[in-house]
Amino acid sequence: MKLISGAIYNVVSFPNYKIEAMEKKKVWIDTDLSVGMKNYEGEGYSDVDDGYAVLQLFKAKNIKIAGLSAVFGNTKIQDAYRLSQNMVDKFAPYAISVYKGAGTKLNLDNVETNEAVEALSERLRKNPLHILAIGPATNISTLLLLYPELKSRIKEVVLVAGRRKPTSYFKIGKTEMEHAPDLNFDLDNDAFRVLFESGVKVVLCPFEISNKVWITEKDLNHLKNSDPVSEWLSKASQPWLQQWLDSGEKGFNPFDVLASHYLMEPDDLIKEELKAHLEIHPNDMLLNTPKRHFKHYLICDQSEGFPVTYCHDVIENYHQKLMESLLK
Repeated sequence: MKLISGAIYNVVSFPNYKIEAMEKKKVWIDTDLSVGMKNYEGEGYSDVDDGYAVLQLFKAKNIKIAGLSAVFGNTKIQDAYRLSQNMVDKFAPYAISVYKGAGTKLNLDNVETNEAVEALSERLRKNPLHILAIGPATNISTLLLLYPELKSRIKEVVLVAGRRKPTSYFKIGKTEMEHAPDLNFDLDNDAFRVLFESGVKVVLCPFEISNKVWITEKDLNHLKNSDPVSEWLSKASQPWLQQWLDSGEKGFNPFDVLASHYLMEPDDLIKEELKAHLEIHPNDMLLNTPKRHFKHYLICDQSEGFPVTYCHDVIENYHQKLMESLLK
């Protein structure tokens, strides 16, 4: 038995071959899955990136999904839960339980549990877990408030949020558009604060890194000609892709898949250790309106705050490795 980087490999040698058995990383997925949904407010479709993150971990040989919970965010909780259950029922490679979580942001005056929080607490009591939180951090922070004794059972929480400075705008499209929101953070600032103050290890995969990765029509065609789950995701992504093409882009950024990729192959992402803190500045989504709007920003730099691992770039052949992980 040989111990390599925290993982245990049992190596048995035979005359003509060798078998290696690797202990899988146990991951809980918390997602605001909205694949194929139209927006409730305004025109257009909701994000499809959660679907790519879930698909990638379905296929990752070194990952064991310990459970999947839904949270509000890209869409309403009833849609996120229904779509999560549907994706698991039709395409999961093994049995995965799905739980319904928070439908609104954290209310610090009345913190209420839900099915997802209770299920996650039970699983943490059995095994330490990595958590992929690709929606608002509401479910995770509710657990930390109600069951603080379990924080030592969380190995790390990987989220999609953050920026280096308030003017690090999220620019999408080549037309004159409003900036995109830091949605997961914007929808529940308090949840992120609770998470940071808990002392749990936090990994952030912000817009800065996902904006360097593109899924194009060519990529969707490759997925369409693969297995049923990839074919489904390719078809459901077409309206989302068209929105981005109409804005002048060459494809779309699969935001959440950078976070799932970190859990699967962390060495494929380039990262640095920074400090995270909250600041209030003019709302970059409403700069051209007559009223003066402000909002919180999640700033990550070297000045002060809570320690975070900040993923900001990908290795040279990342796109090829991403597509291989989705197609295998």
